[in-house]
Amino acid sequence: MGRFFDQQEYAVRCEWGAAAVRELAPSSEVVIIVDVLSFSTCVDVAVANGAQVYPYPWRDHSAQAYADSVGAVLAAPQRDQAGYTLSPASLRTLPAGMRLVLPSPNGSTLTLATGAVPTLAGCLRNAAAVARTAARLGRRILVVPAGERWSDGSLRPALEDLIGAGAVIAHLSRAWSPEAAWAVATFAEFQPDLAATLQRCSSGKELIAQGFTADVQLAADLDCSRVAPLLVAGAYTDYVP
Repeated sequence: MGRFFDQQEYAVRCEWGAAAVRELAPSSEVVIIVDVLSFSTCVDVAVANGAQVYPYPWRDHSAQAYADSVGAVLAAPQRDQAGYTLSPASLRTLPAGMRLVLPSPNGSTLTLATGAVPTLAGCLRNAAAVARTAARLGRRILVVPAGERWSDGSLRPALEDLIGAGAVIAHLSRAWSPEAAWAVATFAEFQPDLAATLQRCSSGKELIAQGFTADVQLAADLDCSRVAPLLVAGAYTDYVP
């Protein structure tokens, strides 16, 4: 990547998807993955219940063997299946101490690409808590809105993830890159009615049409959570200073 695209002169940077992790994570002290609908929201709900979440590649046939190896339950691949899934609502009853392997096409994939850089899962629910923790862990912070995928596999920038990234960045030092400031401005524009915005955006409309209105409502609950899910030994757990 050329030097014009790395945002290196700023302490708080923001860039999209897998390319951002690949190119900018090595020069960061902290990475925050933002996948509002719904990996990061799932992680927040689970960790707030005292559970641990192990991200894993999407549609990988070794997932069950991995879950068995860490003494975990494997989330079902489809939201409409029974048990625990990528539906945040399905995780509200997750018991404390439970280990859950949670494959996902975006949030898990990005998490697994950050290497040894401290990694947090951020969303609207825990934006302030995650920002505070990130500031404790390092100064050079990369916030990655995950985005979604078009049918050809290419990145589809997702409004909800840009809003979520902005919600986190708004609580960080103002040494923002212009890209980070753009995320904050987007958050500020839609903050007065986050629930309606998430219901009207493309990802939200898709989930509602599939019968997962509760997931969208859970995701829009700004700063209701005090947990900061940090990846430790392969699992997201609440950060303890």
